[in-house]
Amino acid sequence: MIGQLPESIEVGGVSYPIETDFRNILVFFAACSDPELSDRDKMFILLKRLFLDGYDSIPQECMAEAIREANWFINCGQMEDNKKPPVKMIDWEQDEPIIFPAINKIAGMETRALPRLHWWTFIGYFMEIADGTFSTVLQIRQKRSKGKRLEKYEQEFYRNNKNLCDIKKRYSAEEQEELDYANAILDGKAL
Repeated sequence: MIGQLPESIEVGGVSYPIETDFRNILVFFAACSDPELSDRDKMFILLKRLFLDGYDSIPQECMAEAIREANWFINCGQMEDNKKPPVKMIDWEQDEPIIFPAINKIAGMETRALPRLHWWTFIGYFMEIADGTFSTVLQIRQKRSKGKRLEKYEQEFYRNNKNLCDIKKRYSAEEQEELDYANAILDGKAL
């Protein structure tokens, strides 16, 4: 129905109540960025966090549908198309210090102080971000990912704020160990 925020998801003809608070979805996004977790682990986290009665209340034969419907909820009522995954433009954990001030400006309040804020409302605020530090960072990331030339002010901003503009790659413990060893060799510190 128009104007209604979903509080449940239908799977296998049964309506299941869901946890709709934005923090819940951001925890899932953090799990998606964890190189130590498998895709299966990430889906387990999504289902465990989203379904209030527990994902184990969903029949096993309906799990694929449950995942589809969970993605529908995360995508604010839009079904995913199966195109190749987009270039990562946002890291919710890394960008938290610049995302929330922008969202709070749109919302006219400190959204993190609310006891509960529906994911779709949160994303509605997010989609209205038009100017400020976060939008500048996002614009620079988008241009750089497409090989487009930055304007002079963007070049200067990037030079002075690389730590904000560059999304840091996260490595698994094993990958980090290999990198540390390779760096030690290059630095002449490894045998």
